[in-house]
Amino acid sequence: MTTLRSLLACLVLAAAAYAANANEDNGGWAPLKNVTPGENPTAAPSDAIVLFDGTDFAQWTGGDKWTIEEGEAVVGKSWLVTKRSFGDCQIHLEWSAPSPAEPYDGAKRGNSGVHLMKLYEFQIMDAHDNVTAPHRSAGSMYKQVPPAVNAVRPPGEWNVCDLFWTAPEFDEQGELAKPGYLTAVLNGVLILNHAEVQGKTSHKEAPIYKAHEARRPFSLQNHSSPVRFRNIWARDFEFPERVTPSEG
Repeated sequence: MTTLRSLLACLVLAAAAYAANANEDNGGWAPLKNVTPGENPTAAPSDAIVLFDGTDFAQWTGGDKWTIEEGEAVVGKSWLVTKRSFGDCQIHLEWSAPSPAEPYDGAKRGNSGVHLMKLYEFQIMDAHDNVTAPHRSAGSMYKQVPPAVNAVRPPGEWNVCDLFWTAPEFDEQGELAKPGYLTAVLNGVLILNHAEVQGKTSHKEAPIYKAHEARRPFSLQNHSSPVRFRNIWARDFEFPERVTPSEG
């Protein structure tokens, strides 16, 4: 019996040592999830939530006021709001401003927007050959952070956009613990690099934060311009977890 107990104890110790070595070999990180990339840089990867593929508005509310023409969503008389909620995430979308260009200058031309968490606006507009205040131009965090450059294509051409959103965090008292941040790549050009968001978007008032849920829907804005969208998908972003304390 003593021999059997000793053998079992050795097996337990060996298993524990193996697990510890496995974690040490992984640097203390949990194993990575496998994601199959899309067939091209704009196609949805295997872990993406496809929100609009040109067929219907099943993933949205407000779609009854929009139209689908040749697989493209055309802005109607409502905002389009995702049924799903998101926290930290990647959002991919493509948009095209009306062609010919609408007959006015400034931020109103070809105007729409992505309202992250329905609160924080990434500006969409026809900024091609159209001088606009930088903090209101396409690719800005509206009236907060201007894009580094104007990378917008001419009206009628497709702009390919990827947004990398880090949601704000609030403490138990509802006070801001960490602001939101946005990185944006437009047509292959980095235009916002971990830009700090100053609070809820407002046209007239200074931006401020008010506590809200960790996950909320995002929306596409109706600003009375028939902007077109296609190929919209999103990915929840979760960083790998540590399974053992790091030793250096």
